[in-house]
Amino acid sequence: MASTSRTRTGRGRGSGSSSLPPPPSTLPLIIEEFFIVVYEDPLVKKELPKKFADYLDGQEPAKVYLRAADCGPRLWTVEVLFDGQGRMYLDKGWEKFAIAHGVDFGCFVHFKYEGDDVLTVKVFDGTMCRRYYYSDDEDTDDESDDDVKPCIHPL
Repeated sequence: MASTSRTRTGRGRGSGSSSLPPPPSTLPLIIEEFFIVVYEDPLVKKELPKKFADYLDGQEPAKVYLRAADCGPRLWTVEVLFDGQGRMYLDKGWEKFAIAHGVDFGCFVHFKYEGDDVLTVKVFDGTMCRRYYYSDDEDTDDESDDDVKPCIHPL
């Protein structure tokens, strides 16, 4: 029997070129999920992670729209502040959202950037258990309401 030697190149199928993804340093930076932990007054402006602010560099929105996950279509309008040093804050409108969703000391607040200045929010309480809400409010324009209409946290 004649022996044959074969040289293996690369992984998987193809013409021998590597099918491995590029190293992380060459991938585009996509920040679409992040969280904050509420260590101070939950009703004052909240700083978002610097990496997220950097991700929005050049397209800083004047406001964002918060949507509580599993709480209907309502969007909460929240003004955004940029301090000129790369920091981004949720400002006017955050207080109403925080009251309506029971954001308090020790809460863990998860954000998912959906594009078009929309952030879907999940709130976890001090025990790190997620709060689930439902809403009986069909109104999606919160700017016309002076009162905070909270989502209802089922017992």
